[in-house]
Amino acid sequence: MAIVDVTIIPIGTDSPSVSSYVAEIQKILIKHEEEEKIRFQLTPMSTLIEGDLTDLLEVIKEIHEAPFQEGIQRVATNIRIDDRRDKKRKMEDKLTAVNEKM
Repeated sequence: MAIVDVTIIPIGTDSPSVSSYVAEIQKILIKHEEEEKIRFQLTPMSTLIEGDLTDLLEVIKEIHEAPFQEGIQRVATNIRIDDRRDKKRKMEDKLTAVNEKM
């Protein structure tokens, strides 16, 4: 299972606020979570998505395309992938491992 930290940045918006674009992306993620394809967590700076790497890459493509559907002509997407194959770990497990050492 992999965890992806992804940030979708619409460029050339009418306002410095991007919350409406983030909300549309979250709706897509909710749909995939309801299908039990992924799990996700919105943070103040990005979104964490957890699941099979193949599924995650498909979802990332879909959310990257979302601002284009809203009329944006340029989108920058930052992706960071943590793909550990020796253990099945969830986002919460990583936090627990750190907290236990404090």
